[in-house]
Amino acid sequence: MNSQKYNLIGLMSGTSGDGLDLAYVHFEHQETWSFRIERAETFAFPEELGKNLAASHQLTGLELAQLDVDFGKWMGLQVKEFCDKFRLNPAAVASHGHTVFHQPTRGLSLQIGNGWALHQASGLKVINDFRMQDVQLGGQGAPLVPIGDRLLFSDVDFCINLGGISNISMENNGARIAFDSSPFNLLLNAEAQKLGKAFDAGGEIARSGEVNLTLFEALNRLPFYEKKSAKSLGREDMEQDFFPLIKKSGLNPADTLCTLVEHFAFQISSVILSFSTKKTPSVLLTGGGAYHTYFIERLDHYLKKHWVKVEANPQLIEFKEAMIFAFLGVLRLRGENNCLASVTGAMRDNCGGTVYG
Repeated sequence: MNSQKYNLIGLMSGTSGDGLDLAYVHFEHQETWSFRIERAETFAFPEELGKNLAASHQLTGLELAQLDVDFGKWMGLQVKEFCDKFRLNPAAVASHGHTVFHQPTRGLSLQIGNGWALHQASGLKVINDFRMQDVQLGGQGAPLVPIGDRLLFSDVDFCINLGGISNISMENNGARIAFDSSPFNLLLNAEAQKLGKAFDAGGEIARSGEVNLTLFEALNRLPFYEKKSAKSLGREDMEQDFFPLIKKSGLNPADTLCTLVEHFAFQISSVILSFSTKKTPSVLLTGGGAYHTYFIERLDHYLKKHWVKVEANPQLIEFKEAMIFAFLGVLRLRGENNCLASVTGAMRDNCGGTVYG
């Protein structure tokens, strides 16, 4: 494709399971890439679909195959309704899908949301399954967003997304590197839900608690933090490593939340401090955690106030990942690499994504 202008829809269903983010984005390539999020919405999952997605890793093979199709069709219907409402005609829909299993060491990463079902229900070209090629090339298949960070946010030193899991992306010796830096909302929301809240708004419950040093130190000793280079976290890691430590601590939710926030701030600041080549690096915070005021205060504490928080409007904070998946779709349509070996540890850069329609 020789065109230098593209309109695509990006779909993101994150690990925190709060709904489907949909972003209609205009991209333009001159000397560099630029983007404009034209329209964006989050669609809440219908109750039964949301429950099935949350329990997808426990379903039988037949039930999972059915959910794959049902979820693809549901996403396609949301896209069609969205396009009809705003009279949009995107070149394609790029979908992340819902991650059921992510075990790259076994050559496995499964995102459901059937491409043919999505294509049929939306009437549009669909690109999905962005991770599997990289996994087969020996990579982690994650994170995928850093190519977007490199080409769309080149003036920012550190791009951090605080979703279900936190990940960080930066340039290092002329190469883009990135990795998951810690869990985030997957653990925080689980604690808030014990108090009957969907999440800890602004971190006010965490602020009211106290740091438990025993749990704080146990979390910091987990093997994940000793790994260098390409690394990623999945739901399996929460169940094997993090949740057992939290349960063993026997703390009330406020103290658990306070300790988790301290742990996340400590780990994320450690990455910034070890990779920064500037006295005051610029940091872009996106994802739901960008509204976690208490976490930002604790990050500021560990960085000793030597950082610049990049201004971001709510649309960018909430829809950056959906926007970048649209961008991955653009690169796939152009036949250009959209997955970086320097990030994932694969044997080479690659152009991932399966096209339907």
